[in-house]
Amino acid sequence: MRVYNFSAGPSMLPLPVLEKAASELTEYKDSGMSVMEMSHRSKPYEKIITGAEASLRTLMNIPDNYKVLFLQGGASLQFASVPLNLMVNKKADYILSGQFSTKAFKEGQKYGDAVAVASSKDKNFTYVPHISKDDVRADADYLHICFNNTIYGTKYNYIPDTGSVPLVADMSSCILSEPVDVSKFGLIYAGAQKNVAPAGVTIVIVREDLIGHAREDIPTVMDYKVQAENGSMYNTPPCYPIYIAGLVFEWLLSLGGLEAMKEYNKKKAAILYDYLDSQSYYIAPVEREHRSMMNVTFVTGDADLDAKFAAEASENDIKNIKGHRSVGGMRASIYNAMPKEGVEALVSFMEKFAKNNPKG
Repeated sequence: MRVYNFSAGPSMLPLPVLEKAASELTEYKDSGMSVMEMSHRSKPYEKIITGAEASLRTLMNIPDNYKVLFLQGGASLQFASVPLNLMVNKKADYILSGQFSTKAFKEGQKYGDAVAVASSKDKNFTYVPHISKDDVRADADYLHICFNNTIYGTKYNYIPDTGSVPLVADMSSCILSEPVDVSKFGLIYAGAQKNVAPAGVTIVIVREDLIGHAREDIPTVMDYKVQAENGSMYNTPPCYPIYIAGLVFEWLLSLGGLEAMKEYNKKKAAILYDYLDSQSYYIAPVEREHRSMMNVTFVTGDADLDAKFAAEASENDIKNIKGHRSVGGMRASIYNAMPKEGVEALVSFMEKFAKNNPKG
C-alpha cells in the first residue's frame, strides 16, 4: 500500500513512472542491462538523454537559443555556479523571499557586489516582494529570485521586469507545475527531487549569450560553456535520475502538457485552501495573493498541537506533513505527482483532528 507522501523533497513520483521504471529496472529495452549499469557514452544512453532534453523543450516551449543542461550538485551548487558564470561586472541583485534565496544571496556575496534589492523577511517571508525595473541596478549582471518558496509556501504572482538585466530564477519546487515563458528569463535552474525525478540531477536552462563569460578560476565542471559543449557529459552525468526525468516528461506530455497540469494543480490546491479559508482552527500564514500551488503551510497556533497533528497524520498514512524545522507547523507539498485523492484525504483528516482536539 502506498501512502500519501507530502514530503517537500525528495518527494513522491508519478506511479505510472515508477511502474515503467520497475519494468525496465533489470533490462532497459533490449540492451541486456539496467540504465544504472550502462555507459553514459553508449548509444542506448545517448537516446535517453537526448530524448529527455527534447521532451523538456517541448513541455516548456524552450527557445532554440537556450541550452539545456543536466548537472549535479542540486540547486545549492547553482548558488555558486550562477555568479561564477554570470557575474561579469561583479555586480548582482537579489530578492530575498525565503531561506533559499537568502542562501543564494550569501553565496553571491563571495564573488562580487551582491545587493538585496528587496526582502520579505520583515513579515517572516509570508509574502513576495514586488519590485519595478527601477529597483534593479542597470549595470547588474543579473537579478536572482526564488520563484516558489518551499519552506514558507509562497510563490511569485508576477515575473519581475528587469529591463536588459538577465533574470535568474530558482524554480526547484515549481518547475513543470504550470507553463512559464522561458524567454523572460536569462537562466532557470531547478533541483529535480521535488517535481521531476529522484535527487541527483539539476536542470539548468540558460540563454546562449550568457555562456562563455565565466571567471578564469571557475572549477571546470561548473562552467556552463564546458558542459554545453559536452552535452552535459563533461563528467559522468547522474544517469538514472535523468532517465527518470525523461519518463516524467513523457508522462506530463501524455496528460496534455503543462496547461493541463496547471488546471489539475489549481484544483488540488483549491481543495486545501478553500478548507483553510472556511474555518478558524488552522491558520494559513501566507498572504492570499502569494500562495503557492505546490507547498501549502498552516499551523494550529500551538506547537504541541502541531506536533500531535503530524504524529497522528503519519499514523493515518499521511506522511511528511511536518513543517520545516525553521518555521514549524505543517506543510503539505502537493507537487504534480500528488493525486487529488491525497489532498482530499488530508482535508478529511484535518476536519477529524479539529473535532477531536478542541483548542482552549
